[in-house]
Amino acid sequence: MTKKLIIIALGGNALLKNGQKGSIEEQNLNVRETLRNLFPLIQAGHKLIITHGNGPQVGYILLKNDAGEQVYDIPQVPLDVAVADTQSEIGYLIQSELFSLLRQNNMEREIISTNTMVEVAADDPAFKNPTKRIGKTYYDAAEVSTLKQTKGWVFKEEVKNGKTGWRRVVPSPKPVDIISKNTIKTLADSGAIVIAVGGGGVPVTIEGDTLHGSEAVIDKDLASALLAKQIGADQFIILTDVPNVYIDYGTPQQKPLEVLDATTARQYLKEGKFGEGNMAPKIQAALNFIESGGQEVLITDLNGIKTQQGTRIVG
Repeated sequence: MTKKLIIIALGGNALLKNGQKGSIEEQNLNVRETLRNLFPLIQAGHKLIITHGNGPQVGYILLKNDAGEQVYDIPQVPLDVAVADTQSEIGYLIQSELFSLLRQNNMEREIISTNTMVEVAADDPAFKNPTKRIGKTYYDAAEVSTLKQTKGWVFKEEVKNGKTGWRRVVPSPKPVDIISKNTIKTLADSGAIVIAVGGGGVPVTIEGDTLHGSEAVIDKDLASALLAKQIGADQFIILTDVPNVYIDYGTPQQKPLEVLDATTARQYLKEGKFGEGNMAPKIQAALNFIESGGQEVLITDLNGIKTQQGTRIVG
């Protein structure tokens, strides 16, 4: 079997499932289940880079920020630092569970978790149109008025269960460059299993010879696709909570797809066939990789990762 360089982007359910509160014990169990399904790829000797989301974890840090500021007058950390914090936390959880799994199967491979910075453009239009919801689920009108004045935060109004509330939103700019891409590739080529680009990476801008953190978050699938493109990965796998990509999902006309060429995928995307949920960004990430010369993207769930079945997007 030819050894491939594979990037696997873990979805949110690989770390936390709906209804869970986010304890370390819950996350450890979820990570353990995920890694067991990934294990055939490890046994086959493929070069692996694991990326992951961090939405709930960043949300918890922001809630702790709020509590610390209100109760103890502790200054809040900026969003880029919060993302870096979650990279270390989640990387450690994956790294420790993977270490145990390898030992239990009498295997030895180096495992390393990297704190990955990702460059975004300072003039990205997203900075003028924040859309990514983060932090506390809902704020009331009085809180919104205060926070707009004191912190300059941006909010969007939402109606849920007949009640109106506001969510904090931040920019989600496109990734431009994975800062440490060459080191990540070198580590993977050496046989190490690398955990990188957590939460889409720490968003930074570069002005001249100075690097600045950004109050933003990056889509982890887009950042993972960029990494796959920049280091010439053979396969890009996006792990989600459904076994296949569907067109017209949630309607009587929904249809699972097994193989999808890039041209058809882009047409479906344009027509809104993938709905307004989280599948459309995954399709866009897959197209970014394929149209830059990538060979194949597999979008699937935990069982599909083990069997290599799901929806394959090809050039």
